[in-house]
Amino acid sequence: MNSDHSTLTIERYDASEDKSLKAFSAADELILQHCTELNSKNKFLGIYHDRFGYLSCHLNQLNPTSVFTNKSQLSAIELNCKANHLNFSNSSDPISSLENKIGLALLKVPKSLALFELYLQHISQNSTTEVHVIVGYMTRHFSPKMIEIAEKYFEKVEQSRAVKKARTAILKGKKALVEANLIDSLEYNNQTYQQYWGVFSAKHIDYATQFFLTHIKAGHADKHILDLASGNGIIANELLKKLPNSIVHLMDDSFLAVESAKLNVKGENVHHHFENNFSTFNDNTFDLIVTNPPFHFEYEINIQIPIQLFRECYRCLKPGGNLQIVANNHLNYSSQLKEIFPTIEIIAQNDNFVVLKCEKKPA
Repeated sequence: MNSDHSTLTIERYDASEDKSLKAFSAADELILQHCTELNSKNKFLGIYHDRFGYLSCHLNQLNPTSVFTNKSQLSAIELNCKANHLNFSNSSDPISSLENKIGLALLKVPKSLALFELYLQHISQNSTTEVHVIVGYMTRHFSPKMIEIAEKYFEKVEQSRAVKKARTAILKGKKALVEANLIDSLEYNNQTYQQYWGVFSAKHIDYATQFFLTHIKAGHADKHILDLASGNGIIANELLKKLPNSIVHLMDDSFLAVESAKLNVKGENVHHHFENNFSTFNDNTFDLIVTNPPFHFEYEINIQIPIQLFRECYRCLKPGGNLQIVANNHLNYSSQLKEIFPTIEIIAQNDNFVVLKCEKKPA
């Protein structure tokens, strides 16, 4: 087992231009160190929330199963394994059963504590009674709620000392599983929307989306529509109510978001895509693309990812088609969008958000 990160090259594989951002943290290193110290060779290993594949690459010889939530996460693990001449064959989402029972689980704590609990539910359902879980996090991100959640599933929760501002917690003594309903319900416009734990905005429809829904400009000429970063599918569904004959595609990087949207948006003219780029779409496909794009990725702010998506939107729009975006005012997307689209219009704006309409040059 290789625990020296200097012998492997781990890249971020995202659109970030910030060279200070690394593909792993001290929390990843500490998890790996503690895993190496355990006798884990004969235990089926599950790795959870390994964003760029640091743990999956270093522990590759143990043939782990990497449990992912994002297509970008899965792609980064695959690419880093390939770049380091490693085989990668075992992966799973966090709501499907595993073929083998986990004896050891490694878990990088996500920003969403609802997603953290979803992972612990999955570990509890798919592990041996003697399973150990090594949980890693940066101390600045610690919340007592983490321990409270962990203690719902395990008898012993033992935290390590801080090393380079990171800690681990070792979870032992699996409790009898109390299965939970992993889906939240939200109300909007006299309809109940469902979404899995860990999907953005669990308590209510986020305010940017609500503002967007009151100002989107869509008409019967919009026959082919894409909801980009579709979340639970509310934007696509509300557009379908107005334009029931349109063909609507929903795309999201989050597996849990896509599965949530499938619960809410149905029909022969509805297509769901678990994807983080536009590789499946041809040029000049859509009349209208709508999006409330992400710019937070865990604890990082990265607007280069949505900017790259906007460039792909231009390619996939029909001549004369348009992209409509809701965004926080402070992001100031307009300056970058002017380099992509010839025409940009502010449809609506308040103290917090702006709705932009960006048109592709007509034929």
